[in-house]
Amino acid sequence: MSVEIAIGPPRLAINDGLGFLITDQDGQINWPTHQGLYASDTRLVSSWQLYANGEPWDLLNSGNIAHFAAKIYLVNRPFATETGPVKAGDLGLTIGRALGQGGMHEDLDLVNHGSEAVRFNLEIGIRCDFADLFEVKVDAVVRRGRITTKWTIGSARLSTSYKNQDFRRTIIITAHRTPTMPVYANGRISFDIRLDPGATWHACLLYDFGQGQKTSRAPRDCVDRYLSSKTAQSVSKWRDTACKLSTPNSEFQQLYSQAVDDTAALRLPVEGTDHLEYVPAAGLPWFVGLFGRDSLIVSLQNGLVYPNFARGALDVLGRFQAVSVDHYRDAEPGKIMHELRTGELAHFNLIPHTPYYGTADATPLYLIVLHSAWRSTGDFSLIERHIATAEKCLNWIDAYGDRDGDGFQEYETRSKAGYENQGWKDAEDAVVYPDGTPVKGPKALCELQGYVYDAWQRMAEIYDARGDSGRAKQLRAKAKTLFERFNEAFWDPASGFYAFALDGNKKPVPSVASNPGHCLWSGIVAPERASRVVQRLMMPDMWSGWGIRTLSAAHPAYNPHSYQRGSVWPHDNGLIALGFRRYGFFEEAARIVGDVSGAASYFKQHRLPELYAGSARTPTNFPVNYKRANAPQAWAAGSCFSFLQAIIGMRADAPNGKLYIDPKLPDWMPEIILKDLRLGENLLHLRFWRTGAATQWEVLGGDASLVIPRSCATGPGL
Repeated sequence: MSVEIAIGPPRLAINDGLGFLITDQDGQINWPTHQGLYASDTRLVSSWQLYANGEPWDLLNSGNIAHFAAKIYLVNRPFATETGPVKAGDLGLTIGRALGQGGMHEDLDLVNHGSEAVRFNLEIGIRCDFADLFEVKVDAVVRRGRITTKWTIGSARLSTSYKNQDFRRTIIITAHRTPTMPVYANGRISFDIRLDPGATWHACLLYDFGQGQKTSRAPRDCVDRYLSSKTAQSVSKWRDTACKLSTPNSEFQQLYSQAVDDTAALRLPVEGTDHLEYVPAAGLPWFVGLFGRDSLIVSLQNGLVYPNFARGALDVLGRFQAVSVDHYRDAEPGKIMHELRTGELAHFNLIPHTPYYGTADATPLYLIVLHSAWRSTGDFSLIERHIATAEKCLNWIDAYGDRDGDGFQEYETRSKAGYENQGWKDAEDAVVYPDGTPVKGPKALCELQGYVYDAWQRMAEIYDARGDSGRAKQLRAKAKTLFERFNEAFWDPASGFYAFALDGNKKPVPSVASNPGHCLWSGIVAPERASRVVQRLMMPDMWSGWGIRTLSAAHPAYNPHSYQRGSVWPHDNGLIALGFRRYGFFEEAARIVGDVSGAASYFKQHRLPELYAGSARTPTNFPVNYKRANAPQAWAAGSCFSFLQAIIGMRADAPNGKLYIDPKLPDWMPEIILKDLRLGENLLHLRFWRTGAATQWEVLGGDASLVIPRSCATGPGL
């Protein structure tokens, strides 16, 4: 008999747009905590507790019924009343919660299962601290403004506001559809409950969110009806539109289904986008906001599942493209932003995230995504719409990305509040010398060179399509020079591996890390060296059994429970798997796909978190959660789509009406059926299956002439 293990934080979470609620599994928020009800980077509710005549309730069960809704089932502990004792379990209480763009709807449903009538006070203790999310995260909350509370008796409304100069946040809690008008005293909303045997009682609490002078309304429908709401319908429409997968491998099937749901759950309400053209939040709870790098990587990952996904990111990030030098925000003309925040700290410029531009890779990634979106959709108007932004990105790469004119991309913060590290491994201690000392100051990460190499090649193809062969030739020449110089400066013949980075003195940092795997994905690795890179990444100090570690286990700075010094990141492994496949190392790519998707089966709901520990796999252990990992997390979910692309070997060329494939199914994936796979305006249904060691395929629906064996493909990309 197998034992099912469900790894994940002991919490209950719902989210929608810029709002989210994190509670204990019993639905309560017990101060002090990182939990709470948040909106727009502000914690509105910091404590929420439930009592029957002062006694807490006991949890039976709880869970999500959608990403934006949950239910909690409770029973009473024994408590005394003036008419006599109430036995444990006589009262059942169900809490239903649903988040909408403007607030939260909360249902309270009581039933008396006892043989006697009961009368008691149902009390909800609520506190609001209006803390900035940044300060909650680091346990350093500072109260700068003033909190006021007003209870309106006739309308049973509790209004709590926070004001600091011109910064204002409000939460308005209203009792709705209740047979018992509550009172408010001592920090608690209290209902006088009278229930005969078998009787029920229902009330709603509406949590309206206020920002500045604007107050948004919570959903008025009760939770059960809200499952047919506009929010629920948009999720259903996303599922109907996205590519659908079926496979007899239940682990991968469940991972894929959850990844599609998580992608839908992390949509941000950004002006100019809609429910099918949007920008994803990076992850819950710490990264519910607009991120440049994350949005672009997720757009690339979703190219197979929903090619139009990238439109929102290209539009919104183009709007925020920097136009001037601003050292505090690490901004320079043409640079693509890193992170936008809207809380109190950002409002008063106490943090530079308005937006902050401390990312060295988002700018070349923007160009890669533009090309990928064009190739997937066939929509040339995308190019014309964003060519001015792309030109500014190219100029930034030359004028600011290469800080010292040596031909390589470097970064160094100019801000007193800036990030030391500005690649995807952005923890302060992520980039280390072989002795474990952090690399400070300017750094030229190996993968940055690969991203720029890839971006130049892709933009050359775009300029060819625009009829500008001269510009295309210039970019290909620059890419060729970078390829040659990179392979000379970053390659270490002794170890057979590429340096993690060049430091400020242009000395290689030969620490063994996962970053050169991204160089395989971008194509900057010399073909004759690819096998050594692959072999090095699959050695036991890098390969945990649950995926490739961010840093070698033999390194002095290795810590499997750290953020980026030995942990395993699913999105990192997804890009590396694509890199392996690009250079023909299918067996190794399939091993990554199999073992990371296998790790997902141990996590709750088969949901891959942002990262997990890099501890070595043994016959008697399972993946270990990282304590503060975001889940759901957009590019962790998207790693599943990268894995699928690595197996199928797909490359879209919608402008020319071609979908190139080179499927190689591993033995643990005997069959895959894809429905509603989009190539431009065309829908395709494809089946792949193994016959012995070979993979066969057929077109079940759509124009079969569009699907071409991969050997015919040309141009950059996988």
